[in-house]
Amino acid sequence: MSTAAFEDIVETFEFLDDWEDRYRHLIEIGKAMPAMDPALQTPASKVEGCASQVWIVPKVEGGRFDFIGDSDALIVRGLVAVVHALFAGLPAAEVGRVDATAELRRLGLEEHLSAQRSNGLRAMVARIRDHAAAAA
Repeated sequence: MSTAAFEDIVETFEFLDDWEDRYRHLIEIGKAMPAMDPALQTPASKVEGCASQVWIVPKVEGGRFDFIGDSDALIVRGLVAVVHALFAGLPAAEVGRVDATAELRRLGLEEHLSAQRSNGLRAMVARIRDHAAAAA
């Protein structure tokens, strides 16, 4: 189960053979994400377990899950954008059913991210699941 936005990212990653091109694309989708109001970058919205600073603020409207996210690192901001594409717009009750590990594996990220970034990515997914479960 994935969104059309996430499928677009998968298709682009499949088209890009070189990992430097994929990293550039990851940075570009992070840059394209709307900026988060610095007032929302609080200890309560900070995701623990990330080497870089990452903030996630959930929103649920009409039973659909969404979030605003940001990071102080360009590649990690791109990872926030990827996770946003994976979960945004899903019914809050469905978020926990997404096999995020399998979906993200389709991008080949696990082979090209540092252990710290991989841990941070897992922490982001866990935080999103917790927020969605609380809203469902």
